[in-house]
Amino acid sequence: MPAEEIESVSLPVGWKSYISPEGRKYYVNTSTKETTWERPSTSTTSPKASGSHQHSGKISHCELTFLCFISPQINCVTFPVSMSAPEQQLLKPSEWSYCDYFWADKRDPQGATVSGFEVLLQKQLKGKQMQKEMAEFIRERIKIEEEYAKNLSKLSMFPMAAQEEGTLGEAWAQLKKSLADEAEVHLKFSSKLQSEVEKPLLTFRGDNFKKDMKKYDHHIADLRKQLVSRYAAVEKARKALADRQKDLEVKTQQLEIKLSNKTEEDIKKARRKSTQAGDDLMRCVDLYNQGQSKWFEEMVTTSLELERLEVERVETIQQLLRQYTTLRHETDMFNQSTMEPVDQLLQSVDPAKDRELWVKEHKTGDLRPVDMDI
Repeated sequence: MPAEEIESVSLPVGWKSYISPEGRKYYVNTSTKETTWERPSTSTTSPKASGSHQHSGKISHCELTFLCFISPQINCVTFPVSMSAPEQQLLKPSEWSYCDYFWADKRDPQGATVSGFEVLLQKQLKGKQMQKEMAEFIRERIKIEEEYAKNLSKLSMFPMAAQEEGTLGEAWAQLKKSLADEAEVHLKFSSKLQSEVEKPLLTFRGDNFKKDMKKYDHHIADLRKQLVSRYAAVEKARKALADRQKDLEVKTQQLEIKLSNKTEEDIKKARRKSTQAGDDLMRCVDLYNQGQSKWFEEMVTTSLELERLEVERVETIQQLLRQYTTLRHETDMFNQSTMEPVDQLLQSVDPAKDRELWVKEHKTGDLRPVDMDI
């Protein structure tokens, strides 16, 4: 029973004290499982199990049944009562770890119950979908680069202004050539995007990933189903104990007021059945706790693995996007280099030089007209 343990040091050996949800203190003998509201003294002897609940102050089987359920069960999972149990410490404080925040169930927008573990699985599957959409986005970027490169190359071959002469003609020809060089740069950029960004995004966590997630899902779900089954067994045993105790009390009262010819042997038989029902309940509770402990351990282990996978996913995509920006910066650098020859030739454009060259090639004569002489 997850109750707050107090004052165990001053009690007789083998006894421990607890607080009920109403704030009332009760005592348990850890050896005989005897339970009583009265504080045991050093001379207290442990009565036999068959009679342990008849002494004044002892906790009845019905009370024992209640004490077994002082912590609330939500969807067959037992949680502590804040007023009777010390505050739980997080398994990984200050880390916002998956293993600390997904123990309860929740409702989805449609009103269906979703377990905390399912929320974690949905996060993994959503991450896989985001990764796929990022790859599709990069594919569209590649298409744009390829189309852009194609159009640049085509434009560089247009014969427009091909007859421009002199230093300006040289600069113009270099500018057109730079388009072809720039087209090559963008083709290389698109090729690297495909091999160094898009493909890794597509291949990171392949077809087996969803299968692995289903294995985790089925494993935890099976443990949860087992827990539900064992909880049902506890409920059944609790009801059986309550029925046996009620039967015992009725027979005892009838015997005391002489309303029945029930013998002492009948009372002892009913008492033995009641005690057996109590033992059955304790056995069912023990099996339930074992099942919940196993589920708890697997939840911690698996949620930490999902947490590790999410960190790996984020860091991998971060690295790939950094590669994208690196390639983009390289493209800018290479594009700049295609402009350098154009810049140099534009600096060399000289209208006087062009005029000289053009005059030399196209002059028609340097003798100027003079006045007519008679």
